[in-house]
This record gives sequence, C-alpha cells and structure tokens, in this order.
Amino acid sequence: MSVAVRLPTVLRPHAGGQAVLDVEGSTIGEVIASMVATYPGLSGQVISDDGELNKFVNIYVNDDDVRYLDKLETAVADGDEISILPAVAGGAV
Repeated sequence: MSVAVRLPTVLRPHAGGQAVLDVEGSTIGEVIASMVATYPGLSGQVISDDGELNKFVNIYVNDDDVRYLDKLETAVADGDEISILPAVAGGAV
C-alpha cells in the first residue's frame, strides 16, 4: 500500500530535499518506519526516543490529526495523503 507523505521544509534536508515521499505501509507507524529506513536522518524527528509521536510534530491522514485517531496505529489506505507539520506555539500578547 502506497501513500504520499508531505514533509515540512525543516524535514526536507533529512529526506534528500524532497517535499513529498511515496511510502509503503498500512499504519502511520509502518509508514514512519519505512521513511526512517530509507532516510535515517528522519530518525528522532517524527518519533521520540521512547517510540511515541514527537510532541513538536503534528501528523495528519488526509485532514485528520492522528493524535485524535489511533496515533501510530492509525490505518492508512492506498492513495491517502499524510502531512507532517511542525507544531506551532503562540507567543506573548
């Protein structure tokens, strides 16, 4: 099963400069493992050292945040689009 993974600018240098990766996997966890196997520089960028989603990165399947679905166990289907976005924090008012 192949899905498109859209990378933010900050992660592109770790993936050979590519903005979109075509990745195999049936869950978010499998997709990330496949990305890291191909692009080891992504290791630690998306998944924390304890194997959880990095809290500074948001991952969406189509338009749904995986934190509100099944996190790393969120199923993906052929043709789904996964977006990885850096978390944005607000500043002082």
